Amino acid sequence: QVQLVESGGGLVQTGGALKLSCAASRIPFSITEMGWYRQAPGKQRELVATITGGGTTNYADSVKGRSTISRDNAKNTVYLQMNSLKPEDTAVYYCNAKIFHMDYWGKGTLVTVSS
Repeated sequence: QVQLVESGGGLVQTGGALKLSCAASRIPFSITEMGWYRQAPGKQRELVATITGGGTTNYADSVKGRSTISRDNAKNTVYLQMNSLKPEDTAVYYCNAKIFHMDYWGKGTLVTVSS
């Protein structure tokens, strides 16, 4: 079955940076739209950024200008570089793959930004 494995989360101070990775397997990665979502405690899961197989990107306003989503089709991996992190970026970050109108999710990686 589809496997999405996130890594790269951790504790960082305000203003710091992190790079998240998501390794995908058992999917047609190069043509699959991939994305990052996040869920903060007590809040709903929300979009962070997406990238199509062709490389078109989309960002939530809250991270635009501070984050970059990218993909390496040779490695079946999608990345999220996050800079100038804020306490409100604290959340579990989930990798998402959209395949034939179905959503697949990883288990998530925790990002904690201390003030």
